Amino acid sequence: MLPVAKSTRREVVLLALRKRGLDRALDALWSAFSVFGVPIAIGVTSLIALIGWRSEYPVRGATPVEFRVLRQGAAALGPAQALAALGSRAPVAYRDTFLSGQPFWFSFTVPRLRTGERTEVELPSRHALAAACWDATDLVPLGAASRNGASGSMRAAKAGFVIDLGRHDGEVALLCRARYAGPARISVVRWPEPRFEGSVNKFHHDAGLLQGGLIVLSAFVLVTAAINREWLYVVFAAWLVASLRLGEISAGWDTQWLGHLVPEAWMFPMRKLTAAAYYVLTYTLFTKLFRDDLRQIGHAGLLRIARWSCLPLLLAAAFLPFSVYLPVLWVTAAVGIAILTFLLGRILMVTRSRVAMWYSASLAVVLFFALYAVIAAALGTRGLIGEINSVTAAFLSSLLAALAIAQQMRQEHQARITAQARLRETYEAIPIGLFTLDEQGDFLRVNPALTEMLSVDPARTRAGRWEEHFEPGAWRRLQQVVREGGTHEIEVRGAAAGSAEAKWFFVKARASRRYIEGSLQDITERHKATERLRFLAENDPLTGVLNRRGIEGVLDRATARLAEGEPVALAYVDLDRFKLINDLFGHISGDEVLRQVARRIQEARGSGEGIGRIGGDEFVIVFAGVPVGRAAERCRAIVESIGAQPFQMGDKAFQVKCSIGLIEVAAGTLVKDAIAMADRACRAAKRGGCDGLVVYQSDAPVFQDRARELRLIEHLGAGVAPEGLFLLMQPIMSLRAPFQSLNFEVLIRMREPDGTVLGGGQVIAAAENNGRVAVIDRWVLARTLAWLDTHHARLGNTQFACINLSGASLNDEKFIQDAFAILAQHWRAAQRLCVEITESVALHDLENTKRFIERTRNFGAKVALDDFGAGYTSFSYLKELPADAVKIDGSFVRGVNAHPANLAIVEAIVELARNLGMQSIAEWTEDRATVEALAQVGVDHVQGYVIARPQEPERILRAPSSASFIEDPQLASFVQQVLGSGQVPPLWDQPEKPTPLELH
Repeated sequence: MLPVAKSTRREVVLLALRKRGLDRALDALWSAFSVFGVPIAIGVTSLIALIGWRSEYPVRGATPVEFRVLRQGAAALGPAQALAALGSRAPVAYRDTFLSGQPFWFSFTVPRLRTGERTEVELPSRHALAAACWDATDLVPLGAASRNGASGSMRAAKAGFVIDLGRHDGEVALLCRARYAGPARISVVRWPEPRFEGSVNKFHHDAGLLQGGLIVLSAFVLVTAAINREWLYVVFAAWLVASLRLGEISAGWDTQWLGHLVPEAWMFPMRKLTAAAYYVLTYTLFTKLFRDDLRQIGHAGLLRIARWSCLPLLLAAAFLPFSVYLPVLWVTAAVGIAILTFLLGRILMVTRSRVAMWYSASLAVVLFFALYAVIAAALGTRGLIGEINSVTAAFLSSLLAALAIAQQMRQEHQARITAQARLRETYEAIPIGLFTLDEQGDFLRVNPALTEMLSVDPARTRAGRWEEHFEPGAWRRLQQVVREGGTHEIEVRGAAAGSAEAKWFFVKARASRRYIEGSLQDITERHKATERLRFLAENDPLTGVLNRRGIEGVLDRATARLAEGEPVALAYVDLDRFKLINDLFGHISGDEVLRQVARRIQEARGSGEGIGRIGGDEFVIVFAGVPVGRAAERCRAIVESIGAQPFQMGDKAFQVKCSIGLIEVAAGTLVKDAIAMADRACRAAKRGGCDGLVVYQSDAPVFQDRARELRLIEHLGAGVAPEGLFLLMQPIMSLRAPFQSLNFEVLIRMREPDGTVLGGGQVIAAAENNGRVAVIDRWVLARTLAWLDTHHARLGNTQFACINLSGASLNDEKFIQDAFAILAQHWRAAQRLCVEITESVALHDLENTKRFIERTRNFGAKVALDDFGAGYTSFSYLKELPADAVKIDGSFVRGVNAHPANLAIVEAIVELARNLGMQSIAEWTEDRATVEALAQVGVDHVQGYVIARPQEPERILRAPSSASFIEDPQLASFVQQVLGSGQVPPLWDQPEKPTPLELH
């Protein structure tokens, strides 16, 4: 029993397997039959039917009839008048109206048909509004018809009108009048009655086929849109209906809709709005379908033209008459079709997408037939393409679009499934942003970390393109590094979204077949810290402009291009009296003013320059590639911008002005030297008389002076007085005893190897800029005292010899100690020495100045306050300073006769000095009238070119008095007659030799 059971079981299994194999084979057969067999059979049968089978709607039998035609003018014509006028016209096969709104008269003769057949005469034109006909032999009306009704033997048929002539034995002469709207073509066609009815049936069959097919397809698309919640499909459904209506207009089927006649009042407005709506829908569908592709191919300008062309077309459709609207439509459609066709070709060339190919084929069919319709309507051509092709075009374009939708849905579905699976398996748990890019820079795959870094909307299915999220050029940089092979690292800046600040990312990427695989890390905070340090290294933290280091770098790069012929100008800006704002209102107000000044300079300076703040209230501007003349114009604009309006800060307003020194930088100029020269020009501007701006061109003499100054600085760098220094002495004349005194001021000069003599101001300025002025002052002090000591016996009339010490030296403790040692060494000569201290230097540190004056006077030397009145000192400080004399500033002396106020100031200073036991010395005395005025107000001594210019020491030794140097005869006479008779006591009592205690 067991062997039998096993055999039976095996047979059952084999039978089941065999049955299952047969089932699978049948399923494969029926599937192949359904997928391939039936569609192929349908296609072959349809082709055979179109080629070989008899048509259910034969349209043969139509015979064109020639006619004479006349367009009615401004005067109305009656039938008799029109018939008479037509007699002289030549017969034609057709006539185009060319948008004319006037009625047309035409006459023709209809030959007889075969005996017993009824004759129908068709007036085919979808633009015809109304028609009426008469028997041409007796002018008996045969009938009239319009889109609203008909009478007599006439009726509306197909797209135009038809006349039923019945059965006639001979020829029939007819006269007709018709009115048209649009680019109509007048023609006359004779039909045998049965054949015409067949053409009518075919007309309605084709119209129903087109309407039914496209409306069903539109309904399907709308259902698809509702299921997928995709507005694109709604636009596509509306586009299909517009395509249907446009095809009906082209074929003349638009006189009805869904089996109902369209009223005449609706027909032409519907035609206008249909064409405009189809244009707008085509543009909208095109841009929505190819949004990403259009961004990739560019040509935004062409797309903008197409976008804006929709508005005038819609307005024209709403408000213009049909005959005026049509030319607007033709021009707009021609431009739009050309643009869309070009962009479509570019998309196909660049993307090669299947979806794009299907959509392109669909749009190409529609655009081709639309272009044909525009050309045919504009040129008045007919008969190139039959009406059946309008139906074919509508169906074909709709079919291709449906295939595109199907392909798009399939691709999106597969991509969504693949992306979801990979994200779930690989990406979700990784905190670093991961991505995969294609060759065009599209993100194919991203993980949640990356979408968070890039702030991608979670609702988006894709992260978009690389260029959407990063700075311009980042995609090119990424491509360049991955082409080199291996894994590469770069830093890229993100694209700022709205007002948000752009982020920075660290990217590691490598090429993987046709894709780019990589990771992304947010390094924004690290980059901010680095940039802040870099900013602070070259920028001023208060104003945001460059600092000294930054502006020197800009100037260095600009001067490097001087050899290439690119001009460079440099401006030095200094605010006038800015210190008052800080002193009176605090540094917070001062800082805000500086920020506003920097903004005004930036606004007024123009493009291509760098601006830097190099001091408290000093700015430097580099004009790279700007001629000095144009730079001067911009500097004047800066002066005007700063000084024109007050600077607002809360409820306070500050009036600030500036001075600018502008130089033309020559080739080979060092950066520090250029800034120093601009500073010198600025100081010249601050002295006034030049509207706040001084310009030095490259050939200005100051550059030669600067070159000599630089050579002097090189000499001073060794810490010893340079060779070539020598002393001159300018006499100071007493107004009380001009012939009994020989006083003078010691001045310094320097003779260069070429014999050029540098003035003392240049030597002192160079020494001060190099921090070596104490070397010069030490040399002058020692040389003067030694000379006075050597010639003590010959200087019997010399009461004092002045030397001027700089402020830097008086604040140098080493120099102070050296000076006192020199005074101790020449104690006898020190009693004839008068040390001049500038008023501003004296008051800089009042206590220190008082100590210096007291120790200097202990050696028998005298002290005078130089440039008195030029500063901003209160006269009350004089009682704190034990000085022996005041030297009145020359700016008051020079104008005593021209400005009464100056004379009053001088008189006040003289009276104040006398009350304090001090002598007065007036410098810059340049003419006889000034000497007379100064003598009248009681000035004790005068110094200036009218008395004597600086003299060689030997001439001083040979002169009996300071008055002996006068060369002006009138002044000499005044001094002799008026001043010479007076006896003035000595300026200072000569003390005996100081005791050792006093020397210390």
